[in-house]
Amino acid sequence: MKYVLITPAHNEERFISKTLESMVAQTLLPERWVIVDDGSTDRTAEIVESYANRYPWIELFRRPRRADRSFAGKVHAFNAGLERVCSLQFEVIGNLDADLSFDADYLAFLVRKFSEDPKLGVTGTPFIEDGYDSARDSFEGENHVAGGCQLFRYRCFQEIGGYVPNRAGGIDWIAVTTARMKGWKTRSFPEKRFHHYRTLGTAGRSGMAASFSYGEKDYYLGGSPVWELFRVAYRMTRRPILFEGLGLLSGYCWAALRRMKRPVTPELMRFHRREQMKKLRAIFRTLLSFKKVDNFSLVTTESHTRL
Repeated sequence: MKYVLITPAHNEERFISKTLESMVAQTLLPERWVIVDDGSTDRTAEIVESYANRYPWIELFRRPRRADRSFAGKVHAFNAGLERVCSLQFEVIGNLDADLSFDADYLAFLVRKFSEDPKLGVTGTPFIEDGYDSARDSFEGENHVAGGCQLFRYRCFQEIGGYVPNRAGGIDWIAVTTARMKGWKTRSFPEKRFHHYRTLGTAGRSGMAASFSYGEKDYYLGGSPVWELFRVAYRMTRRPILFEGLGLLSGYCWAALRRMKRPVTPELMRFHRREQMKKLRAIFRTLLSFKKVDNFSLVTTESHTRL
C-alpha cells in the first residue's frame, strides 16, 4: 500500500534530525513526506532543506510566522501539507511528529497492518520517553493510538472529517475516538515502539503545569468524573508521588468550575464515557480475581473472554 506523511514542525531543531534519520532509513519509503515549517525561528527549516535537497520524496513547505500559537494552528499546518499531497495516489496518510525516532522497518510494519485488516482505520504503536512506556504506564490501552505517529486509512480519515482544529488540544484523541465511534478499528501494536524525545505536554511548562493541563483536557474532552477519580488515585502512586495526581485533579475541577466549553459532540462524549466505564469494570473485575492488571490489553482481553 502507498502512503504519505505530513509533519507540522515549529522550532524543532533539537530533535528533528533524529526523525529525518529514522525516515531515510525506512525499508518502505512514503510517496511523499511533507514537512510544514510552521513559522520556526530556529534552524528547523534549514535542517529539513538539507535533507529535501538529497531525497526527492521529502518536501519542505514554509508557512509564515504566526502570533497565535495553539493546537488549532498545528491542524492548519497539517492541512497545508495535505493540500500538497492531494494529487498523489495513496491509501494511507500519516501524521508524524518532528521529535521521534524508530526502527528501520517501523512504517513497513504499520502499513502492512492495513493490508491485513480492511476494517482497520487508524494504527500506531506505544511510545517510550525518559523511562516512561505508554503501554505499561498508561490506561489508554491498545485501542488508543498516540498522536506522535498516527497512520490513517485515507477513507477513514475522510469519513471522520480529518483533524478538528481545537485550540485547547486533544486533536489526535478526537480523531481516533471518532473513528472508533464510526465503526472503524483503531489499534496500537505493542511489538514496536517509537521514542519520543520531548516529554508530552511539557513544552515550555513544568511537570505540575502539564498535569494540570491534562486534567483540564480530561474534562473538556468529556471524560467521566468517576474515571477521573480513578486516574487521579493511580497517578498519585506514581513518581513524583502525589504531585501528578493533584495536578490532574486541580485541572479537572478548575475546568468544571469554569464550565469550559467542550469541543466534542454529545454523541462522542457518551461513547467515550461508555468506554471508560467498560474499562473501569474490567479493571475491578481483574483486581477482584487477584490477577495482575494488564494496562494495555485489559479491555480487549476481557471482551475476548466473553465470546
